[in-house]
Amino acid sequence: MDIQYLLFLQNLRNITNNALTPFMEMISLGAVTYLVIIPALIYWCVDKRSGLYTMACYTTTVAVNAVVKLTACIYRPWIRDNRVLPAGDAISTATGYSFPSGHTTTATPIYGALAVSAWKKMRWVSIVCIVFALLICFSRNYLGVHTPQDVLIGMTESALILWAFFKLFAYLKEHPEKENIFLAIGVVFGIAATVYISVKSYPMDYVDGKLLVDPQKMMKDGYGDIAKLIAFCVGRFIEKTWVQFKPTCSKRNVVAGLVGMVIAYCIIETLPDSMEALFGYHWGCFAYNAIFTLFIMAIWPAVMKKALKKGAATE
Repeated sequence: MDIQYLLFLQNLRNITNNALTPFMEMISLGAVTYLVIIPALIYWCVDKRSGLYTMACYTTTVAVNAVVKLTACIYRPWIRDNRVLPAGDAISTATGYSFPSGHTTTATPIYGALAVSAWKKMRWVSIVCIVFALLICFSRNYLGVHTPQDVLIGMTESALILWAFFKLFAYLKEHPEKENIFLAIGVVFGIAATVYISVKSYPMDYVDGKLLVDPQKMMKDGYGDIAKLIAFCVGRFIEKTWVQFKPTCSKRNVVAGLVGMVIAYCIIETLPDSMEALFGYHWGCFAYNAIFTLFIMAIWPAVMKKALKKGAATE
């Protein structure tokens, strides 16, 4: 049934002469790499609690998904059935295991958490976020790079974590002294997950002398996703213990947040290769993602607080 659905969408692409394919590729691209900058800006400038909730859901979902993906080790649809022909250059870009969808478990927790946070005050924002999340999930099927199961399980993972953290944040609002326990649990889970994906066995299947999926690349991606969760927990502890910044919508604070976005973009574009050169294939990815997440959670908030305090003193 899953392959038949992909073949139906493939036929739809063909009879429409791929009219929707560029749009779907653009939507799909919007689910990765730069999307995390949105909750970062909210965290810095708009609503700290909403930003924290979104970052917590996002980093936990991608870390959990890394463990699930590297445990299941399910191949892409076109490997399982050669009738599936993905759109564009998907075969060269959509590498790695298929289940669950990584794009889904990036977009759904971010857009989903923003939708939850905005529901009471700005429902239209919630609706836009939900539409974007659903479009990104559908685009992975439309482009032929994921089966419906890949997307549905990714959405289910994300929804469960969104619900769990909604309850957790409500609990911690009443019992803030308990937060460090949950941060420690996140770090322990991250360390255990890193060890697990490092020592487990992976399928080594070849076709025409070529390895179908390189376990080393998948481990690298897993290291990066798990690093986000560990760094989130560490960064949150640092911020709440020593930084304690308070976001505002003041002109000066917004400018500082926009500067932070530019720096975040530069980090994304330049740091991965440098970290890989310094620490190697796996740990370089871990280091980059840890530094980037720490930048969002603690480093830039500390800079903003100091700069804004200095600016206020000179006025």
